[in-house]
Amino acid sequence: MYTAAGQLEKEQLVQRFAPLVKRIAFHLMSRLPSSVQVDDLVQNGMIGLLDAIDRFEAGFGAQFETYATQRVRGAMLDGLRENDWLPRSLRREMRRIEAAIHELEQSAGRPPTEKELAESLGMPLADYQKMLQDARGHQLVYFEDLAGDGDEDFLERHFTDDAADPARLFEDLDLRRHLVGAIESLPEREKLMMGLYYEQDLNLREIGEVMGVTESRVCQLHSQAIARLRASLFGDGEAVAPKKKGRPRRG
Repeated sequence: MYTAAGQLEKEQLVQRFAPLVKRIAFHLMSRLPSSVQVDDLVQNGMIGLLDAIDRFEAGFGAQFETYATQRVRGAMLDGLRENDWLPRSLRREMRRIEAAIHELEQSAGRPPTEKELAESLGMPLADYQKMLQDARGHQLVYFEDLAGDGDEDFLERHFTDDAADPARLFEDLDLRRHLVGAIESLPEREKLMMGLYYEQDLNLREIGEVMGVTESRVCQLHSQAIARLRASLFGDGEAVAPKKKGRPRRG
């Protein structure tokens, strides 16, 4: 695996460890949503493999395969993070909204209004609505930040544990019931908007026409509805954990 000059032979190493990259990719795929393409994981993993070859020094005392596995996995996780496009600063602001929703719902026993949320956050209503507009595309579940404000990365915590499976998080019956209940408790306009978007498959402009509001207002309602659902599911800082079931360890 070394040249006459004592350097690692890159081409031979790529050929030898390409199956390792695919194996790691398919291992991750077993716990990822169907929207993730295995080819994208493999492509990022090959970048990690090449990086490992360039950086590895035998004198470090580690076997190359062990080192390469770490670099390949890290490159794949970096690729997943890059696809999670919402800026971290805006994500933090949305978590503030979710925390405010959770607190006000607990104290008032009902969904808070936009005005109440804006006041709770100490900002004008217009600024609050602009924040919702900026958060267009806010998701119910992210690869990162599922467990609150800690620095520990969700991907690193869960993809090193075969018992944790983000793709199956919402397949749990109790959690699905919780989500259905959270949707039912949405304010009527937001519940209507979610039904038109996810069940009727209308776009934002079409929803605006049905509801008699602008497309930007539909965006705000969508971001706020997602924030309410996240507050219900993760409002205490932890996901509603699915019951653990005996499953064979995946290779």
